Amino acid sequence: MTIAILGTGNLAVTLGQAWAAAGHTLLLTGRDPSRAEEAAHQIGPAATAVNPGDLAARADVLVVAVAWEGLEAALSLVGGPSGSLAGKTVIDCTNPVDYATGEMKPPSGSAAALAARTAPGAFVVKALHMYAGASWPYPGPQTSAPVVAICGDEPAALDRAAALIRDLGGRAAVVGGLDAARQLEEAAGFVMRVVAAGHNPRQAVPDVDLGRA
Repeated sequence: MTIAILGTGNLAVTLGQAWAAAGHTLLLTGRDPSRAEEAAHQIGPAATAVNPGDLAARADVLVVAVAWEGLEAALSLVGGPSGSLAGKTVIDCTNPVDYATGEMKPPSGSAAALAARTAPGAFVVKALHMYAGASWPYPGPQTSAPVVAICGDEPAALDRAAALIRDLGGRAAVVGGLDAARQLEEAAGFVMRVVAAGHNPRQAVPDVDLGRA
């Protein structure tokens, strides 16, 4: 699969390295061509820095790994508003929350919904926003692998996202359509609030015995 990553930071590099190891081809782009070149170099021979205008046509899947404040501008950079991403799977990894307080920044809606509006016709999937880049790849057994909650409206796009999550060593859990994205984004805020209070968020959620649920 050819995976385009919109972003050049740590998350983009870490995901790119893991997917390259799984046999995928990576395309990198961003506002600064030199940073895209450096990110591609860090990922390795499977990655290439490309012009933003060339990204959409060459990719099977687009992964958005930017700060949420730059989401709209980043999708515009690759022609999203003009329909360049129509029919493409777009995985939105952004966290529209205040990292210090956990509060949601958008007063309503979600970052994923903003992505869908900015890239008409794209099949947007919310995924991979709950785990830092350092979480991947997960090398342990699948029975204890991280569960990545995802949501979206297009079944084929959800399948592609789930396959890429498996390639990271994780497990995907589809929790609804794109209208569930705000809840997923608020969950990231909840995690940050628990951390700010000095506790491990793993211990703030009940352990459910699925055999008895």
